[in-house]
Amino acid sequence: MDKPLDDKPRVLIVDDDHDIRSLLAEYLSTQGMRTEVASDGIEMWRALAADSFELVVLDLNLPGDDGLSLCRQLRGQGSTVPIIMLTARAEPIDRIVGLEIGADDYIGKPFEPRELAARIRTVLRRGAIVQSPRSGTGIVTEKLRFAGWTLDIAARQLLSPEGTVVVVTSGEYRLLKALVENAGRVLNRDQLLNLTQGRDAGPFDRSIDLQISRLRAKLRDDARSPSLLKTIRNEGYLLASQSERIA
Repeated sequence: MDKPLDDKPRVLIVDDDHDIRSLLAEYLSTQGMRTEVASDGIEMWRALAADSFELVVLDLNLPGDDGLSLCRQLRGQGSTVPIIMLTARAEPIDRIVGLEIGADDYIGKPFEPRELAARIRTVLRRGAIVQSPRSGTGIVTEKLRFAGWTLDIAARQLLSPEGTVVVVTSGEYRLLKALVENAGRVLNRDQLLNLTQGRDAGPFDRSIDLQISRLRAKLRDDARSPSLLKTIRNEGYLLASQSERIA
């Protein structure tokens, strides 16, 4: 279905707690976002079929299919809509699994609505998903080419050397774009998180490592001896290839 005619980002809030849904919907509306709510996976699928959204806020603990299962299903269908998962602070393994299956970010409960709003803006800004018609920037047609692969900036797509589209999540896209734009340069986790998510790494943050692992698989890069996305011990990661910008 067509997006609304205004330039406010559409955010779908999926949480089985009525008070949390209402609080977040009301607060995010004051922050210039258009919101819709769902209490479980059934309502989420119904909302996604009826409208388009720039981002989904997805609670981990839901009746029926939980947040991890719903995230996995969305990614399995090829959806690249950004997902921020709401998780309990006492469940770090679920945050890791969520990132591993394609969530873009997570925030632990309890949290301040202002913090969630900031995370949403960061994900949308880094992904350049919401572009205001008043920005005057025009349409981006640039592409980045590396090792036979092409990153289409306008379409936000990764194209294989054979020209086929390889589905990547918005988080994977941002990470790959940062590495390609800095080809041959080592970037540590803090730098990559700042470039892709606008935050520093926590002491147990593995989100970058997990996304690197997924990108290696999609780029056909041998995980045991990668030749394209290299790990530099105690330093970070680099793209071991030249890159070029093409129109």
